[in-house]
Amino acid sequence: MKKIEVTDVTLRDAHQSLLATRMRTEDMLPICPKLDQVGFWSLEVWGGATFDACVRFLKEDPWERLRKLKKALPNTRLQMLLRGQNLLGYRHYADDVVKAFVDASAENGIDVFRVFDALNDMRNIEVAMKAVKESGKHAQGTICYTTSPVHTLDRFVEQAKTLRDMGADSIVIKDMAGLLTPYATADLTKAIKATVDLPLVLHSHSTSGLAQLCQLKAVEAGVDRIDTAISSFSGGTSHPSTEAQVAAFKNTPYDTELDLVLLAEINEYFKEVRKKYHQFESEFTKEDIAVQINQVPGGMMSNLANQLKEQNALDRIQEVFKEIPKVRKDLGYPPLVTPSSQIVGTQAVYNVLSGERYKTITNEVKRYLKGGYGLPPASVDESLREKAIGNETVLEGRPAEGLSPELEKLSKDIGDLATSKEDVLIYAMFPELGRDFLQQRHDGTLEPEALLPVDSSDSKSKPHTATEFKIDVHGETYEVAITGIGDFGSGKRKFYISLDGMPEEVVFEPLNEYSGENAPGRGKATEPGHVTAAMPGNIIEILVKIGDTVKAGDAVLITEAMKMETEISAAVDGEVKAIHVEKGDRVTPGEILVEIG
Repeated sequence: MKKIEVTDVTLRDAHQSLLATRMRTEDMLPICPKLDQVGFWSLEVWGGATFDACVRFLKEDPWERLRKLKKALPNTRLQMLLRGQNLLGYRHYADDVVKAFVDASAENGIDVFRVFDALNDMRNIEVAMKAVKESGKHAQGTICYTTSPVHTLDRFVEQAKTLRDMGADSIVIKDMAGLLTPYATADLTKAIKATVDLPLVLHSHSTSGLAQLCQLKAVEAGVDRIDTAISSFSGGTSHPSTEAQVAAFKNTPYDTELDLVLLAEINEYFKEVRKKYHQFESEFTKEDIAVQINQVPGGMMSNLANQLKEQNALDRIQEVFKEIPKVRKDLGYPPLVTPSSQIVGTQAVYNVLSGERYKTITNEVKRYLKGGYGLPPASVDESLREKAIGNETVLEGRPAEGLSPELEKLSKDIGDLATSKEDVLIYAMFPELGRDFLQQRHDGTLEPEALLPVDSSDSKSKPHTATEFKIDVHGETYEVAITGIGDFGSGKRKFYISLDGMPEEVVFEPLNEYSGENAPGRGKATEPGHVTAAMPGNIIEILVKIGDTVKAGDAVLITEAMKMETEISAAVDGEVKAIHVEKGDRVTPGEILVEIG
């Protein structure tokens, strides 16, 4: 029997889960004095997608956010989520970058590092854990919870032992999709506590509606700390309510001793803050027990819905949900968490829409099958591996072992745009996005996406143009709402809209400024030599030039969709006659992108 400690995640995971990580620093700082009084064990304020969102959408320096929060919360530990060797990006970084990032995070204000790997491959967190220990900060080792024939109680206990032996100061059970059930939680908690003498934390999302019950059983079974979110940012794909759990354990041997009156005041503040971000609310962040069947986390679900909506195939989403477990099995049952959730989900969409499983295989799936992300939890389908990578060598060691030091090169590449080591690390995480951010900051042209007025019926707060309207196309009526506006650079303008309730993103560009050949009207692909995309996406690499000779199967373009890369290959032998796209272009299926004749 003991006091239960609480980590509140409102300033990171809660708004990431509910509002696409859009809360701005200016809405965090005013409430910090009260948050600092509560007595939380820690506040999760950084990491995950916040770094990306700050740079991509909010046009805020993520390091400056961290420094401001540290100053505003002097009495409370600040915590971040770190993807091991992936850090806050989507690839493995060289060891020198991992160490530099951890050191900089510690210097700028992080006290607790929650370090995880999407595959639970402990080799992928070794360097980060060691760096945290060397920085003198708290290293929290992570077990990503999932269910499959190979994810057994004994396996999770062995992972806990490995984390202990790495020097972990505490261990967290990370239930990112809301897959835990109450009695499974109790069994897992007891098993780990009986074997490993370290503080144990439960992080569980409310996606299935079971998280509060799971926390209750975990507390009774010996867990030391729980993750919660202030009630106005709780529930759904977020977390159990801080106030509800404080009330639940009040006057019991597990009393958190936190002040409900103070928490209620904090909640009143966040109620108003949430209203500001109404444009990012989504029907896909509600509680749904279906996650226990398809294991699709809320954020992943909304991405899948967007992709299918673009293809006029939203009615096939149930097929995709049925395909996801099959792809996951083929890939050796990876837990569905960034980046493996995107890897599995995007491949499932390709499999369904192409009408043939693995007709198109994403570059990330190929990299995964080559061992580029680490060791899969179980054996992969060997026929799929052969189809994807042929006789290429499968990496058996730690994936980052073969990476040469890259920090010095990154620093040289970004040059004078980086005025600090933190700037270099922004560039390291997201090279193109980071360079644009640093250039815009240098030029004084940073422009965050716009927030819509809370009450659009108030004439004083209305924008000068309509934000909600209906359009009729060929007898069909669509309800359209503009939900946000952002800068896209080079004269382009990005608009966030809702089409019949589904979030969408569109880019407007003046025709007289367009430099792409024969675009935007690229024509419809009708011949075998017409290269087209299988899914909507962005061109990130053009691999050929006019006059090149190619063979059927040769990659000619690389596109990106849902943060996953896919090679587009020639279907025939011949010469490249025309290229109708440029790097950065948005493309849709059916358009002629390259002509081979």
